[in-house]
Amino acid sequence: MTDEPPLRRRAAASRTGNDTQYPPSARSEPSDAGTEPTEGQSVPLTAPREGTPEPVADPGRYAEVVARFAGGAGPVALDAERASGYRYSQRAYLVQLRRAGAGTVLIDPLPLPDLSALDAVIAEAEWVLHAANQDLPCLAELGLRPRRLFDTELAARLAGFERVGLAALTDQLLGFSLEKHHSAADWSSRPLPESWLTYAALDVELLTDLRDALDAELTRQGKSGWAAEEFAALVRSGARPPRVRAEPWRRTSGIHRVRGARAQARVRSLWYARDQIAARRDSAPGRVLPDSAIVSAAELDPRDEKSLLTLPGFGGRSVRRLARTWLAALDDARQLPDDALPVAPTVEGPPPPHRWAERDPAAAARLARCREVVLRLAGEHNLPPENLISPDTIRRVAWEPPEEITEASVADAMRGHHAREWQIALLLPDLPTALSPSSESAPPPR
Repeated sequence: MTDEPPLRRRAAASRTGNDTQYPPSARSEPSDAGTEPTEGQSVPLTAPREGTPEPVADPGRYAEVVARFAGGAGPVALDAERASGYRYSQRAYLVQLRRAGAGTVLIDPLPLPDLSALDAVIAEAEWVLHAANQDLPCLAELGLRPRRLFDTELAARLAGFERVGLAALTDQLLGFSLEKHHSAADWSSRPLPESWLTYAALDVELLTDLRDALDAELTRQGKSGWAAEEFAALVRSGARPPRVRAEPWRRTSGIHRVRGARAQARVRSLWYARDQIAARRDSAPGRVLPDSAIVSAAELDPRDEKSLLTLPGFGGRSVRRLARTWLAALDDARQLPDDALPVAPTVEGPPPPHRWAERDPAAAARLARCREVVLRLAGEHNLPPENLISPDTIRRVAWEPPEEITEASVADAMRGHHAREWQIALLLPDLPTALSPSSESAPPPR
């Protein structure tokens, strides 16, 4: 539990003008404080309770922050701002923290890229994040790795909330509305406007209060143990960098329109040419050359600058300056021998489900029965089906079930595909029945 004074579910709107920007726990209220907002209304939260802090950007102030958080108590709320859509890397450009007794701190990691000293003093605390899997890799790059955490977004999913964004949850559970209009900003720019800093500080202002509200709801529903397993799995794997795909160019948007191996080679060549430039500039690849331009050039194979620059996506000045680079990439693809052209990738694991009926009708029937079990149990337990069990786990178990179908063998198969114990317990014994050959002519389990 947080050691900060709890916020009320629905805040009182003070009659004194500016006071409505602060949580009630941050100010003393007279006995004749204003009326409760009508049901369905929420109080706009426009400034942190101690004001908007200046980003910490020098070693002296950073040492003070470390000392403050060492002297704080209770959970530590954390968030990070990246520059997705602007930069090639997914590094953090601002780190926000809040702890009872330490207040809110904003850290600029550009001049302070090693935060391991801060990590050491908060190592034993529970870290509270929203959508932790998005922030843990970039926090790990700075030396911040949780040993225990509470993910408010994941907790809300497990509790059955339909809207799990931070603003939606603080509104529904705490009665405060947060503006989210800076979420897609270019956080790599400097100096950061004060309005952005306020937005960033407010992202951790209510996290521990939200954690407590969600923890109470999970306890009420008997799901605290489930959440603990999920959070422990995030601690084990959340800081790992994303898996590098063998052929990332195949994820080019619109590539399904590109027919033939030679045309796909043009996509591949343009993709890697763009990626090298984006990495060198630390710019988002789509800002160097949009996917739509790659697909257009791959389809039409222009051979001169005039033809290239008439294609959609090649009209911008920065793109035109690189015309020779794009033409060279297309020429490289043109010169490839046939045996160097792309071939259909080898798919690990089961094929796409829409092909199961023709490839293995019995497996398709197993998958259908397993999905019915998942949907039914998810509904009974007020869970999104994908949080009850990963769709990939179900596909793999249905495609290649154990030779002998028993509860023990199915449980082992699910563990082999990273299912948690709480998930296994909920899906047994219905899943073995759905996987059993004797179920092929029987109605689905109820």
